[in-house]
Amino acid sequence: MLKKIALLAALSLLSLTACGQAAQDEKKAAPAADIKTEKAVVYFTKDISPKGLAAAYEALKWQPHGKTAVKLSTGEPPASNYLRPELIKDLVQKVNGTIVECNTAYGGARSETKKHYEVIKEHGFDAIAPVQILDEKGSMSIKIEGGRRIKEDYVGAAFKDYDSYLVLSHFKGHAMAGFGGALKNISIGLASSMGKCWIHSGGTSTVSMWDGEQIAFLEAMAEAAKGVSDYMGGSKGMAYINVMNRLSVDCDCNGHPAEPELKDIGILSSLDPVALDQACLDLVYAQKDKDGKSLVARIHERQGSVTVQHAEELGLGTTSYELVSLDK
Repeated sequence: MLKKIALLAALSLLSLTACGQAAQDEKKAAPAADIKTEKAVVYFTKDISPKGLAAAYEALKWQPHGKTAVKLSTGEPPASNYLRPELIKDLVQKVNGTIVECNTAYGGARSETKKHYEVIKEHGFDAIAPVQILDEKGSMSIKIEGGRRIKEDYVGAAFKDYDSYLVLSHFKGHAMAGFGGALKNISIGLASSMGKCWIHSGGTSTVSMWDGEQIAFLEAMAEAAKGVSDYMGGSKGMAYINVMNRLSVDCDCNGHPAEPELKDIGILSSLDPVALDQACLDLVYAQKDKDGKSLVARIHERQGSVTVQHAEELGLGTTSYELVSLDK
């Protein structure tokens, strides 16, 4: 199902016309959602810097309340493309945030709490803000309304200790999900190690992440994201920023990612994680440079848009949006 996308004239150089057929072909992988008449607002700046990040945040006019978590990926060593502390420091400190993350379920340097904290230190996150691994003391269950793959989500036990979540995501490819953005960051990213297995398996296992079917995994990811958002009261408790730099086909969970072929694009923000991820996908599809083919192929091969489509079907957000430039 094609969606009309309203763009400001200021972004004419980033025209999305190139994405038309590719996006249409991939969306056939999932049932068509009802057409939404109300568009979400997604803000955009080409300025990938602390100043640009601040502008993307300020545009949301969102104020955290109570104890604030900043969810991001701490990055698998030795060479992943996680968001660098020097980029995010000012914003994290502005919201008086605690950086939060969960342990992985695939081994590596971040699968155990002690080693994960060592990575956090090596990557410099504890030098800019307090840091907490949410599942270092286990998991908690949250209910999911309307899920057909999973009816509950297992997040880190300390997830409930925060009143607001600012979600900072590095948008990039992913070997299993096709791409990683805001939806992945609040589903897989906030899931405990056990919860990651649960989502990856499509709700069939809490001990293995390798046995699930692809569509079941993608839909479970959307459902987990819906559960997290509902628990936090939607945009009252959560806001989202995606940084489109170092656009490798590989995720930050890969310590040896492929070198990016696409040029850096910018920073986007929204109170709607579905619209935000859709806008990022469309900007990737719109790149006329042949170097974007690898990332687009990865997204299509893994049927990545299923996650966005299913999240829309669940009512988490909309794929209809207006992209508003913050650049003069």
